[in-house]
Amino acid sequence: MISLPGMGLVWDALPEARVAGGAVRDFLAGVQVVEVDFAVPLTPVVVMARAAAAGLKAVPTGLAHGTVTLVAEGHGFEVTSLRRDVATDGRHAVVEFTDDWEEDSSRRDFTINAMSMDRSGRVYDYFSGQEDLAAGKVRFVGEARLRIAEDYLRVLRFFRFFARYGSRSGSGGADVEAVAAITALRDGVGRLSAERVWSELKKILVAPEPVPALRLMDETGVLALVLPGADVARLEELLKAMVGAPVDALLRLAALWRGDVAAFAARWRLSAAEAVCLAGLMAPNRLRPEDDDAALRRALADEPAAVLVDRSFLGGVGPGWEALRGRLLTMERPVFPLQGRDLETLGVKPGPEMGELLREVRAWWATGGCVADAGECLARVKRPD
Repeated sequence: MISLPGMGLVWDALPEARVAGGAVRDFLAGVQVVEVDFAVPLTPVVVMARAAAAGLKAVPTGLAHGTVTLVAEGHGFEVTSLRRDVATDGRHAVVEFTDDWEEDSSRRDFTINAMSMDRSGRVYDYFSGQEDLAAGKVRFVGEARLRIAEDYLRVLRFFRFFARYGSRSGSGGADVEAVAAITALRDGVGRLSAERVWSELKKILVAPEPVPALRLMDETGVLALVLPGADVARLEELLKAMVGAPVDALLRLAALWRGDVAAFAARWRLSAAEAVCLAGLMAPNRLRPEDDDAALRRALADEPAAVLVDRSFLGGVGPGWEALRGRLLTMERPVFPLQGRDLETLGVKPGPEMGELLREVRAWWATGGCVADAGECLARVKRPD
């Protein structure tokens, strides 16, 4: 039975509630449940009144769509009223509340996400979600084309869930109706916000085995829309060799795709930190296992060890590369010991001349393996060769 701190208090206040969606799917799949959402055949007003009577904090996080967040024992639980769609436009839906569990389940995207569970542990499964989960099939609830037209994000969500729960037999294990509908309606992805696309793409990339889903994205033409020029075979080859590599979306993206990082970051609204990280990963990997400590210190003087280590996974594999990564992680990062104020003591005034002198001395310091101290560097300023 699913059990998280605070769930019992929510059920005490709302005995009609059921755990819904992903938590039920993950529980049945043997995946650790870390977040629980509830559905309830009550309006948000009633939910908030019940919560107040039970002494629970209620936050109206999405009243227009029937969602209230209840805080119990320090944990937040989204409680959403059962709904039916009144109108959809491919991105947004107008809903009204209902008390019909099956009707609410029918508006969910995939059968494996349409199940619910009551406090006793009984599972309510109106669309054979348990059977599909056991078979590794990601199947739309109802007619695939209609479900996609309601929200085109479901195209990308299909690949995300296929990557995590789909058959490991690749595209041959994919639901035929779903694949045909996605192929026909793939251009609808262009109507989605950049943030929504990037969020789903990251989730696909960090799946335990993303290659079958990415290959299927390629076959349906969706991959070309979001990552033109992506090379799934390259990622597959590198994943087989990247033993010990972190499960990181940007690292896998750098293995999958080569292109203009700035344009990509602007198109999909990457954060500044993500853009910098991706650019670092896609920079040339100049380190090799046979490099001496001086070469490693020079690299570390320019970039953090974490960036160099992650990039190294894209450069090569084998015991030598593993040893190189170990050396990078244990080596102290050298810091150039001079600043502008040090040159001022020699009578050098701030300005272009000072900047040029610092660059020259730093280049000399780096050539020597980044080991010269401040005194040696200052001496270099006073007595240039």
